[in-house]
Amino acid sequence: MAARNSILHLVKYQALGNDYLVLDLPAALDEVVAALPALCDRHRGLGADGLIAFDPASFAVRVFNPDSSEAERSGNGLRIAAAHAVLEHGAASEFDLTAGGRRNAARVLSVEGGRVSCELDIGAPVLEPDEMVTIETPLGALRCRLVSVGNPHCVVFGELVTPERVRELGPVLEGHARFPQRTNVQLVEPLARDRARIEIWERGAGYTLASGTSASAVAAALMREGLADARITVDMPGGSLAIRRESDGSLVQSGPAQRVYRAQVDLADLAGR
Repeated sequence: MAARNSILHLVKYQALGNDYLVLDLPAALDEVVAALPALCDRHRGLGADGLIAFDPASFAVRVFNPDSSEAERSGNGLRIAAAHAVLEHGAASEFDLTAGGRRNAARVLSVEGGRVSCELDIGAPVLEPDEMVTIETPLGALRCRLVSVGNPHCVVFGELVTPERVRELGPVLEGHARFPQRTNVQLVEPLARDRARIEIWERGAGYTLASGTSASAVAAALMREGLADARITVDMPGGSLAIRRESDGSLVQSGPAQRVYRAQVDLADLAGR
């Protein structure tokens, strides 16, 4: 990466331990995205699960992974963008965010200092095929539900829901031949009709404490399997998200996002890392 005199003004947020750097546009986005492996490095950079590029004029959102790849969307990322819109740009209590060509309605539930809780409409999930599938891997055959909530997910049933197991299975499934664009992976343990526990391997980011789209995909899979009602809480290592299914089939998630700090970074300082 070439060193340049580019000063970035970033705001870091976390949502249930899933953390993102937020960059307001306009900015030299290509240069910043190229620097993401260094920026997101938890030992040599700021440390983050990715970058959110936010347009204050249109409330359009783009999400980038630490490996510089672009994600279609992120549930926690969108809630972080909603918090940023409120805290840094004076957004009203109800507004729309746009990501991946889709509009997502946000409704603010509470604001306490730098912590914003909101509801976010994720849209209707797509389950294709509409049945459980078996995926053969070097680690064995896995029973999975394939779900899209604007980005792809592979929800795995019948496995130990532990960080160790998802770290084993996640990379194998993420890059499996069945998923030419790669996929996000969740191991799920249904606890009751209104509660489940999951571990997450995020495409382009790896092991992740929480993921809003993962929680939504798991909720959709459990509802389709008849294992959950229309309201469910999904527990993740970083915390819990409440998911409900509306009458039109769309999913709404409710949860917090917290501003952590503001930072000023010179990209020249990251050169050669």
